[in-house]
Amino acid sequence: MRNRIATLAFGGLTLALMSSTGTFAQDAQTGGTLRVLGTAEVDRFDTVPPATADTGSFFRATTRQLINFAASEDPQEQIAPQADLAETVPTATDDGLTYTFTLREGANWDAPDGPRQIVADDVERGFKRLCNPFIAAPAVAYFEDLIVGFADYCAGFAEVEPTVEAMKSYIEDTDIEGIETPSDDTVVFRLNYAANDFIYLLTLPVTTPAPVEVLDYLPDSPEYRDNYISNGPYTIESYVPDTQVTLTRNPAWEAESDPLRNAYVDSIEIIAGVQPDAAMQQLQSGDGDMLYDINVPPVTVQMLSMQGDEKISTLAEGASRMIWINTVSENNDGALRDPLVRQALNYAVDKAAVVQQVGGPEFATPLNGIFPLGILGHHEFDPYPTPDNQGDPERARELLAEAGYPDGLSLKMPFRNAGNGAAEAQVLQASLEEAGFDIELVPTPASDFYPRLITNFDNALNGVWDLVPSGWSPDWPGGAARSIFQPQYTYDGTHGTFNFSDYNNEEANEIADQALSTTDLAEAEKLWNQVDEIVMADPPTVPLISQTTVLYHGDRVENFLPYAAGGNGDWTNVWLNR
Repeated sequence: MRNRIATLAFGGLTLALMSSTGTFAQDAQTGGTLRVLGTAEVDRFDTVPPATADTGSFFRATTRQLINFAASEDPQEQIAPQADLAETVPTATDDGLTYTFTLREGANWDAPDGPRQIVADDVERGFKRLCNPFIAAPAVAYFEDLIVGFADYCAGFAEVEPTVEAMKSYIEDTDIEGIETPSDDTVVFRLNYAANDFIYLLTLPVTTPAPVEVLDYLPDSPEYRDNYISNGPYTIESYVPDTQVTLTRNPAWEAESDPLRNAYVDSIEIIAGVQPDAAMQQLQSGDGDMLYDINVPPVTVQMLSMQGDEKISTLAEGASRMIWINTVSENNDGALRDPLVRQALNYAVDKAAVVQQVGGPEFATPLNGIFPLGILGHHEFDPYPTPDNQGDPERARELLAEAGYPDGLSLKMPFRNAGNGAAEAQVLQASLEEAGFDIELVPTPASDFYPRLITNFDNALNGVWDLVPSGWSPDWPGGAARSIFQPQYTYDGTHGTFNFSDYNNEEANEIADQALSTTDLAEAEKLWNQVDEIVMADPPTVPLISQTTVLYHGDRVENFLPYAAGGNGDWTNVWLNR
């Protein structure tokens, strides 16, 4: 599959860089401590439980997977799956249903009794932990119906008591039919159906192998953290909650076994509790080197751009913003169930104003479909065109009148009352009201917005909200159309997911299945384009913007290469100019 995927020039996939800050490998310096500044601490040490996207940089340094991505300034190389623990990226056999991996020699665990080779059983054990009843991995949904026997394995695990003893016994005594380990260095996956993104799925941190020792602890428990076992170039030296995590070199890691991480620095300090303005000051003064979960403020980007600062770059990793439309409530006699009303909403919004509100074109571009820049399936089409993306209130009013609402509609729009949430909501309110919608803004605490408000289907059904601004980032870069379409735009009978109004379109589902099963990725892209157009003909959302991540680093940092799966520069490949 390496020849088919890794070298493919994906049409429509653009990960732009404003500037280049890398230098040649022969200039590399080893040693020193990389200082990474963040507002929040690293939220997970274990790859199984749900974690923020920022944690991807931590996992890059401390874990390895069968497949991963290279850190690179080349947009195509950034999204091309590369062999990591595997010797090569295999080509599927058996009509796309079988993948066989050979593990690299010298890829080791930092085990309590000394370095130990990672073996096939460790890979299988990693998958076995995904649907544990204590704290399951949300990403298990990608694998449950895909790998032969995985659904049955997870159904059995759901009946197990969430204790260390019971879970360890189940994992050790129960096999997953579709994961075979014929030898220590060979892992075979058998699939229920062909899926051309299976290789991409294996880049997810949740697929990290698991040493047998982790079965003695609950996932990500204090005991797990105190007995952390790494297979990456760095391991945890110390952890002060809410303050700092310090990583140091993993003595079991062998550079010859790792084609993706050079591990130039001796240690990495991830420092929490730093506010954005203070973090930028520290980067510019030399007291910090890189950012963790902090976005570069728009005013700072503009200043740095005017100064010609070459340490600023951008990465389009597939993040987007949209407005979700509640199509299940009885508010306004079910007006939002009418496609004409939803089309009116799409015509009404001034997307150019949203772009400016987040900082301008360095941060975002208008989006007209469900697949943003950087994702297989993104294409230039505009089903609801407006002059310069500034909205067309007259056309919106015409559609409202045609739908039977000549006097407009009153709608409730909660927003996440943190960060950019209030400012974004006010911009949206202004353009929607110009088009005949009376918008009631409802500020909602960040801690309640997703878990208690919009993922609770009862709130949609009972009309607690009509519109909600929301965001989405795929679980991996590049060929990640599944990671956008399935969680948000398909309904399998389970409420309370990120498909906030249980949207479903069988025609789109069928074409998506074809897109996943074809071995021709150019054909897959065309099929995902069709899916996009079918969904937007309904439409259940108002796409707003494709977001761009602005990256910045301090003067000491050299070889700053974007790692698309982490949305940041790669800690494991920078070195420090000392």
